[in-house]
Amino acid sequence: MAKAAPEGLITALDIGTSKVSAMIAHKGDGGELIVLGTGQRESRGIKRGYIADMTATEVAVREAVEQAERIAGFNIENVWAGFSAGGLISDEAFIEVELGGHRIEQGDIDALLAEGRSAIDPQGRMVLHAQPALYTLDGLTGVKKPLGLHADRLGVHIHVIAADGSPVRNLDLCVRSAHLEVKSIIAAPIATGYACLSDEERDLGVALVEIGAGITNVSLFAGEMLVGLKSIPFGAADITDDIASAFGTTRGQAERMKCFHGSANASPRDNHEMITIRAADEDMDATQITKAALIGVIRQRLEHLMKEVQAALTELKFEGPVGRQVVLTGGGAELKGIADYAQQLLGRSVRIGRPRGLTGLPDAHAGPGFATLAGLAFFAANDPIDLRGLTPQTQAVHRPRGFKALRRLIDAAKANY
Repeated sequence: MAKAAPEGLITALDIGTSKVSAMIAHKGDGGELIVLGTGQRESRGIKRGYIADMTATEVAVREAVEQAERIAGFNIENVWAGFSAGGLISDEAFIEVELGGHRIEQGDIDALLAEGRSAIDPQGRMVLHAQPALYTLDGLTGVKKPLGLHADRLGVHIHVIAADGSPVRNLDLCVRSAHLEVKSIIAAPIATGYACLSDEERDLGVALVEIGAGITNVSLFAGEMLVGLKSIPFGAADITDDIASAFGTTRGQAERMKCFHGSANASPRDNHEMITIRAADEDMDATQITKAALIGVIRQRLEHLMKEVQAALTELKFEGPVGRQVVLTGGGAELKGIADYAQQLLGRSVRIGRPRGLTGLPDAHAGPGFATLAGLAFFAANDPIDLRGLTPQTQAVHRPRGFKALRRLIDAAKANY
């Protein structure tokens, strides 16, 4: 029988379109994260990141957490849950105060952050994150640690991630219905960045493309923070559906074909390698197709996806020297050859992002499909400052809008580097 969880345990919960996964971890003496248990169940109640069947999703959540509890040997009471549906927006607020030239003390920073709460304007959306990003001293941007410096004016850029309220409330209700407390709901791109991007990548500038089952999130990082994101309403499950439709088979067999025989790259020998397909109708005989035919269907959907990714990168102003590195993650990034294929179509350096820095992570959960789960644990361990906890948000003050705000954030992030 599992024991009550000791203090300091972290439980991450990733509710995705294809799977619900859970991870129980704790901090070691050296500050490293040690995985104690993991669990996974098929997700049947999620459509493109949104909860469509509360009961089915609740059952999957309960079973995934119970599996992780059995392995860890502890019962847990609360989770850090990821939110990966579309509708996420990234924005910036800015506030500045007069200091009179004296040396900056912690009290000055605390007062600035408390004042910064009023700079948040969610415009009817639910704020998931409101975190101080970069500081300014007398207009000088890109300051990360102003404590102890002298300045006449101290300012702060506040990074805000918001989402439509109803899907977030549905996620919260689903987890609580499984008798779990929700410590916090984290935007999936924020978490994934913690798991598979280095500090240097996040600082210099990188695009993170998470190909989930039902949705693809394109996120832009610079100055060690997320400065822009865009969601594309299709993902790896659409490739599976294309295969099932093209060859008249079930989704289950189409998924197996994609995983075992599929590839993003074609070769001449694919025309001679045959794949046996069982028909969706059990009364019909099995048929055979060439591997080239399977890859042709996969590449047709991938080409469409990469065009959408390229459009998103252009919209996010991912260009110039910074716009060279792309990291693919999510379950869709496990497709053979996808990094080379994406590199050719995007014209940028592309690598696969996998969870890093976790001790005791099972091999089955070490692929790109579990990067968000790992990132949720890292986010919880770091527990960054959030202005929402300081005092209620009431009004908007100085808030640049649109791409000018995004460009200013990126310019600030690159200042002095």
